[in-house]
Amino acid sequence: MPLPDSTARKHLHTRQITCDGYQRDDGLWEVDARLTDIKTYHVDNTYRDGIEAGEPIHDMKIRITIDEQFIVRDCISVTDKSPFACCPDINPIFRKLIGQKIAAGWTMRVKKLVGGLQGCTHLTDLLGPATTTLFQTMSSMSKKQQSNVQPKPFFLNGCHAWDTNGEQVKQFYPTFYTGNDKTNKE
Repeated sequence: MPLPDSTARKHLHTRQITCDGYQRDDGLWEVDARLTDIKTYHVDNTYRDGIEAGEPIHDMKIRITIDEQFIVRDCISVTDKSPFACCPDINPIFRKLIGQKIAAGWTMRVKKLVGGLQGCTHLTDLLGPATTTLFQTMSSMSKKQQSNVQPKPFFLNGCHAWDTNGEQVKQFYPTFYTGNDKTNKE
């Protein structure tokens, strides 16, 4: 269903985020994520001698590689376009995520390790959709593979649809169903 019509407006900016998930031949899981920001008008910029309408202000990529235990095995980032000369200098900091586990508290750990003044807002924010894409990519694992990963599938209780009290869990993962099926029988 499309969004409802809006009042008259002028298109000024497009942010596009693309994430592609992969299972590697060596058994690791990987996402390549890309963020672009494009203005519909010329932007004065000393570093790049101006940025023309339609040309990316930001064009940044991050690749995160994890194992089946959700441990980050590699993380690299690239800044192809930025508004300042110093922006690409921060790319190596994302290697600090190697060895971290994607689990409860992940977002806070990311912000602590690579956020704020020591990192790049755009690349740090890109890790959110990249992580979600990892979960979507890994959902292709068989139930047998998932049982080898952890006691319960990683996506349970990750969203409304996979609430362990809900119908999807009851149907597809009854072992982990926690809902109350008691009915009033007289």
